[in-house]
Amino acid sequence: MAASPHSPNSSFRTLRGRQSPAEFAAQVRRAAREIGETVSCDARYVGRVESGEIRCPNYAYERVFLHMFPGRTLADLGFSPRETVRGRGAQRPPGAPALPLPAPTPTSAKESDVLRRAFMAGGSATVAAATLGLTLLGDGRRLPSRPGETEAAAVEDAVRRIRLLDDRHGADALYRQAAEPLRTAYALLDAGAARQSTDDRLHSGAGELAVSVGWLAHDSGRFEDARSHYAEALATARVARDAHLEAHAFSNMSFLARDCGRPREAVRAAQAGLRAAASLGSPRLLSLLALREAGGWAGLGDRRACEGALTRAHQEFSRGTADADPEWMSFFGEAERESLEARCWGALGEHGRAARHARRAADLQDPHFARNVALYTAELAANLARANAPDEAAWAGTRVLDLLTEVRSTRVRTTLTETAHSLLPHQRSPRVSKFLTRHAAV
Repeated sequence: MAASPHSPNSSFRTLRGRQSPAEFAAQVRRAAREIGETVSCDARYVGRVESGEIRCPNYAYERVFLHMFPGRTLADLGFSPRETVRGRGAQRPPGAPALPLPAPTPTSAKESDVLRRAFMAGGSATVAAATLGLTLLGDGRRLPSRPGETEAAAVEDAVRRIRLLDDRHGADALYRQAAEPLRTAYALLDAGAARQSTDDRLHSGAGELAVSVGWLAHDSGRFEDARSHYAEALATARVARDAHLEAHAFSNMSFLARDCGRPREAVRAAQAGLRAAASLGSPRLLSLLALREAGGWAGLGDRRACEGALTRAHQEFSRGTADADPEWMSFFGEAERESLEARCWGALGEHGRAARHARRAADLQDPHFARNVALYTAELAANLARANAPDEAAWAGTRVLDLLTEVRSTRVRTTLTETAHSLLPHQRSPRVSKFLTRHAAV
């Protein structure tokens, strides 16, 4: 039976089974790719469907769901007939304003011109970046005097879009474009919502957007900008008493400190994140933060403390996913866990062991997310070079060069350049020589 406007969609929840919302969302995205659709499904979208907030999916999601569950109708999946939701007969709760639906809208003539110029200037990643400035308020809309649910949803959608585009293309082409939605989000926050629930959503959304923009700065080598954005997110979390956002901010601050050569700060930030996450009921979040702590200890050369943190990370990870896992953690699966452990062993000088973990990370990563495949493979190449396996390192480096046509990430390019320098003494090897020549050309 189809869900009523206020009832949970128990049919859809049953189909998810024992998967977490983030895992089910990943399954939806994979199914979409199988039929040539593009949907930015994440754990929050799954939650909105299961709560009954989304009574009928848009046409793209409809095609994906019917592909995932052949033989079933939308009604079998717990959805209401489209005409009762979006037609003239759609009902709203008494006194509720008529809000525009958050479904994708047709591209305006002005936006089409922006995208056409962007495409001519720089390819798919640049086109993706050009769309970001139009995601919050839409083309030509002014900042409302009192933001509502529509604006809160737009901020949350901007976070999802940035994460999706970063996964596919890397950070370099996105960072400057993403700054505009962030400014708009904090302007909405400053305007103040009429309802406390909306204000809470705006605080969480703006804080998550600050973390996402901070990550784009971080991954593109703008470390001071990243530090500022992460601090802004942490301040927003403290004001809103949002432990999920606080843990996220500390996780990224720990990662940044490690990359900036401040390992003790990385340890302390990770430990602060663990305190914030202690009561949230997410073992996977505790696992990630333990890995951040392990990375800091490895940077300090403290093998015993590093191994202790790695043990805790493995124990928490083995407990599996939970409904309480934050949606931003959808990236944290076995591939990322292997990559983070590889970095620990690399920092401790065990490059052969690090290479084994990096290879598993590259093999486990969904190939659709080209940026992570490129990063893990670049880390594999770097560790193989340091482990005195130059031909294998050149092979891995060549794979990364193949991916640089669609990925723009300073982190990946820097890692590959360091590998090329370390392979110079082995340039008499035909495979190494071929890699070095191609890298120099790029």
